[in-house]
This record gives sequence, C-alpha cells and structure tokens, in this order.
Amino acid sequence: MFKSIPMRVVGLALLLATAAGCSSKKTAIYEHENFDDSGTFSRNYPVTDSVSCEAARRALLSQGYIITSSDPKLVSGHKSFQQTGETHMEISFSVVCAEDGSAGHHATVFANALQDQYALKKTNNSASLGVGVLGSVSMPIGSSDDSMVKVASETVTSAKFYERFFALVELFLPKEVKEAAHIAEKPKTDLGMPEPKAVPAPLAPEAAPAPAPAPEAPKAADEPPAASEPVAPPPEAAPINPAPVAEPAPETQTITPPGNPNDLPAPSEPIKAMP
Repeated sequence: MFKSIPMRVVGLALLLATAAGCSSKKTAIYEHENFDDSGTFSRNYPVTDSVSCEAARRALLSQGYIITSSDPKLVSGHKSFQQTGETHMEISFSVVCAEDGSAGHHATVFANALQDQYALKKTNNSASLGVGVLGSVSMPIGSSDDSMVKVASETVTSAKFYERFFALVELFLPKEVKEAAHIAEKPKTDLGMPEPKAVPAPLAPEAAPAPAPAPEAPKAADEPPAASEPVAPPPEAAPINPAPVAEPAPETQTITPPGNPNDLPAPSEPIKAMP
C-alpha cells in the first residue's frame, strides 16, 4: 500500500507536466516583425517621384504585368500564373514613390508584392424530391459547379525578387540622369529582357560593268587615202551614140468586097449628106 503511493505521485506529476507543455502559447507571427531598415522593399533614386514612378510602370509593363492604377506617385499591377490544372497563382504589385525633401529632389521608391493562391473547388448540386408518404427526399442530379477559391495569400519577402525589380527600374531611368549619378547599366539579358538583334550593314552596290567598245565601221571603198598623194584622173568614157529606132511599118489591110451587094446589112445610123 505504501509502495504504490510514490508511483501514483510520479504519474500525476508527469500528467501535469504534459498538460502544461500543451497549453504553452506559440510565438505569434507578428513577433517576427523587427521593423528594421533592411532595404528589401525600397530604393532611393536621384530623380523626382513622378519620374521614378514612370520608370517603375515601364518596368512592370516590360514583364507582362497588367497595370490597374497609374497615378504620378502610385502604380499598381498584377500578373497571373497557371501552375497546374487545378491551381492558380496571382502576384499583385504595388509601387509608391515619395520625394525625400532634399535639395536635389530625390525620391524613394517603395515596392510590395502580394502572392495569392487559388485552387479549383467543385460543388455538387442536389435536388429535393417530395413523396407523400416518406416526405421530402434529397437526391443528387449529377451536376457540379467549378470555381477558383483563394486558399492562401502571402507577401513576397524574397530579397532577390525585389533586387531584380529595382535593377530593372534603373534601366528605365533617363539616360542623362544615370550618367550624372554614375549608375552603371546592367546587361539586359541579366534582367530578363531580350537584346536587340544587330542589323547587318547594307552591302555596297556592285559597280556596273563597263560597256563594251562599239565595233568600228568599215571604211568606204571610195574614201580617199589619208596621205596626200596625187590621184590619177579617171579615164574618159567613150561617147554613147544613140541607136536609130526603126519606125514601125504601116499595117496594110486588105478589104474584100462582098460578092453580092444586096446582102449588106442596113446602116444603123443615118448617113450624113456630103457638102
């Protein structure tokens, strides 16, 4: 009897210790917020707030973000990502530009990205069938509605993510400002932008072939020689006597009188009287 008392006490102590451990409070998520100036979400640029916000807007547009709000000091946009057939993710980007009040009119750009995750949710529809004896009976009809439901939302805290964004904003700053502030430009391939293709130089036009020399015309046979030599006179032509033309002899026609004068036909025209 006396030996069993210590065992009960030990068991009770262990039970109380376990209950105390389970009831201890977990560290709240806001306890991790130190509010230190890490520089992850902000950058300072040697330009005004409107110029810096314009560079941020162009940077988001170059990466496929849809701009939903574009004010001189505020830019908002979002971009969608389809991971699988039943999951979907969307990044909402917000940029605020504030002037620091210095004499050089510099501005500080604050960027914040929010990541929302969606999942496909199927809802089965059922219909109620009323029966006089049994009452109302619910029976499924086999139809379903598919919808995307937000299942998670979290602020992007990756330092490399914001570093690439601010480096891209520097690329869209005015060229004269970057030269004055000695800001070195990074290659566009490191920022995810395609390099412009080099256009080949136009080829020099080929020289047209020289025209072939025209053939020399043959010299005429009666062309006088080039040297000054005495030319023999041409031989005199013999006089041409015209040949006598014989006149044609007059044709003689023999008229044979008719044998019987009475057989002559009557004249068709009247005979004029002799003077």
